[in-house]
Amino acid sequence: MNPAQALELVRALANGVDPDSGEVFPPGSPYQRPQVVRALYEAASALERSARFETRKAQLPPKTGEPWTEDEDRKLLASFDAGRALQELAAAHERTMNGVRARLVKYGRLAA
Repeated sequence: MNPAQALELVRALANGVDPDSGEVFPPGSPYQRPQVVRALYEAASALERSARFETRKAQLPPKTGEPWTEDEDRKLLASFDAGRALQELAAAHERTMNGVRARLVKYGRLAA
């Protein structure tokens, strides 16, 4: 089951509906209890947050959040000193521009 299917199923249960048949659960059903309904809405909310995080993560460069190596630092500093633009550096190092900027600040190449 993928996260989207899980979210759909949890939403149906939170709404008091059998996800397979579409029938509303009877009043005595555990799925109609207030605490269970609240828990299911919390689960749905958590799945939605996770989906937004994964979508955002997929849009970021591959090395975002990974530690920088000494070799990568040397190459970054040499390229910056040679006049390459932040956008070029970010693309070359598969990092965000903010990540590159932070690294250059760390090494005193840019003001904070």
